[in-house]
Amino acid sequence: MKITVIGCGRWGTFIAWYLNKIGHDVTLYGKENSTHFKQLVSERKNSYLTLSDSMKLSSTLEKVLEADIIVISINSQGLRALMQELSPYNLKDKTFILCMKGIEIETGKRLSVVVRENMDKSNKIAVWIGPGHVEEFVKGVPNCMVIDSLDHHVKELLIKNFSSELIRFYYGKDLLGNEIGAASKNVIGIAAGVLDGLGLSSLKGALMSRGTREIARLIKAMGGNELSAYGLCHLGDYEATVFSKYSHNRKFGESLVKGISYDDLAEGYYTAKALKKLSVEYDVELPICNAVYKVLYENKEVKEVINELFERSLKSEF
Repeated sequence: MKITVIGCGRWGTFIAWYLNKIGHDVTLYGKENSTHFKQLVSERKNSYLTLSDSMKLSSTLEKVLEADIIVISINSQGLRALMQELSPYNLKDKTFILCMKGIEIETGKRLSVVVRENMDKSNKIAVWIGPGHVEEFVKGVPNCMVIDSLDHHVKELLIKNFSSELIRFYYGKDLLGNEIGAASKNVIGIAAGVLDGLGLSSLKGALMSRGTREIARLIKAMGGNELSAYGLCHLGDYEATVFSKYSHNRKFGESLVKGISYDDLAEGYYTAKALKKLSVEYDVELPICNAVYKVLYENKEVKEVINELFERSLKSEF
């Protein structure tokens, strides 16, 4: 399959590396002035992996859009701007795969909706989500992930052609739930880092249980299947997000509590604000996500916010 990957950061470069490794014709696109792209052009590698000789690199957007399959892996809040950049090309009959987890802050819209609003209806949209870290994949550590789309044929085509001994894919059956679950797990990851920073890691069991439950309620209120929260998009991604030393969101939360600067992208920071908006819009209580929001955007003291969670009215677990 002829594939273009847009985004040459850690995850985008891995996706291109992986698809090339299993036999596809892959071009990785990056902006010419991008630090990541410059390194890949000059060294054919980054901090995590080395590109094969067959991997193509391009900073010419018009050329890379010739592929039938376009994978996007960028900062979620930059997706609409990218779609607007692609709009003049009047793309048709393409398959867009979103390898990113987030919710648009300003609108509270899922990323697939952002793409759909800016592309011709003939284009198909899929999401590629689930657990796994580049640092482990490149060492040969396998994992399971999900591909979902409103178009069943697209799911079948992608899963058949993208599966390997390194990644086992499952068919998603709830695009809304999978997108919300995948995005929100990053907020739980920040909360986990906060607990680590405070020396309260033993609370992670409760965090996982109650965090999954509140996201399940939100998914149901939005019209999705609440069971999606207990699948690979959310609960199944907790080990990689809540415990792993490679988790950007967990490290961000821990650094925040310890007063240490953290410069890597932590999507949960933006998602916390988007979830606050959805909580109000759908009248769903999200105590943990709201607690993270208070710390990040209202400058509330972490210990004060944790105390508020424990002082909430007593209730049944389910």
